[in-house]
Amino acid sequence: MMDNARAEAEALRNGIVRRMVRLPRNILGGFSRVMNQGIDNLIGIRERTNQNHYNQTPNFHFQQPINQPQIIQEEWAFLANFEQHYGTTHPFFYACRFVDALKIAEDEHKFVFMYLHSPEHPFTPSFCRETLCTEIIVQFLDANFVCWGALANRGEGLQMATTLGVSTFPFCAVVAPSSGDNLAILQQMEGPVSPAELVEILQSTIEQQGLAFGSGKAKQEEKRRVDLRLKEEQDAAYLAALTIDQEKERHKKSSSENKLQKPEKSKQNPVIKQPSKSTVTTSQKAASSGCKKAEETKILIRFPNGERREQSFLCTDKIKDIYKHIDSLGLLGVGNYRLISNFPRKVYGSDQMGMTLKDAGFHPKSSLFLELLD
Repeated sequence: MMDNARAEAEALRNGIVRRMVRLPRNILGGFSRVMNQGIDNLIGIRERTNQNHYNQTPNFHFQQPINQPQIIQEEWAFLANFEQHYGTTHPFFYACRFVDALKIAEDEHKFVFMYLHSPEHPFTPSFCRETLCTEIIVQFLDANFVCWGALANRGEGLQMATTLGVSTFPFCAVVAPSSGDNLAILQQMEGPVSPAELVEILQSTIEQQGLAFGSGKAKQEEKRRVDLRLKEEQDAAYLAALTIDQEKERHKKSSSENKLQKPEKSKQNPVIKQPSKSTVTTSQKAASSGCKKAEETKILIRFPNGERREQSFLCTDKIKDIYKHIDSLGLLGVGNYRLISNFPRKVYGSDQMGMTLKDAGFHPKSSLFLELLD
């Protein structure tokens, strides 16, 4: 406890973070979805939101089964409310618990961009339409942050608003995990800001805090580049050795055929010793293996609930093959969707179905977001 306090005080003195807060225990250990059912002034808001949502199902990207209770899963409540009013063009908000978003950010060496959404605040509509949903903000946030949003009047959003002492809306913060159960608040913005102001604040935060929290990112990136270069060199050496072996095999086969031919019986077909079946099979397998290894393209697919799945394709496969793979998974809640790249943001829809993965710039590896549509 004393070590954490000293570390926090030292960080604040050095200006590394604006402040440190301790995450509520119920957020760390799993949030109870019934914790605020007794708050009378929030029940009416929840019921109105749910009723409006299910009366306008085309504006949301999945429908509740017919015989199931009409309840929005807590992790999806923010997206349901937001997209009902402002559409699907927005930063890629992960529909997951806050601690899961922190873990994703830690794995990707990024900060978390937190947005607490207050639907009834007078500044909210203009901020969402004129700032948060603009193309420059969408692309900048998708490229540099793991975005997490929540309703400020329920669930984890209410808990975070209380913990952070939010006084007005819209509220945004740049946060990072710290020691123990602490959360480092690197930057926070309360009240409306323009797109240019928001980009300037976020860019400045990345530059100032990157040395403190992202010092390992450069090393990780350099290691990734070295590993990739080593793999490419190994693949090239393997293919070169395979080519030499195949050339030796062809030369050996040709010599054997010449020795076994009988000139005095020119009218008869020459006797040729065929290579054994096992030799041909081994050679073919080696050639096939080398081709696949050289052509392999790995695609990391990120889903709105925070799940990530990696799948191997050939670089000659097409965009439509990625869609076929996702459809074959049979994931719940995934109906109409499209694939988008990170930065610069690009949509890969019906017009790009025939494009090969190599032509799309996905070889040897890439990552795509799965964005749900109405």
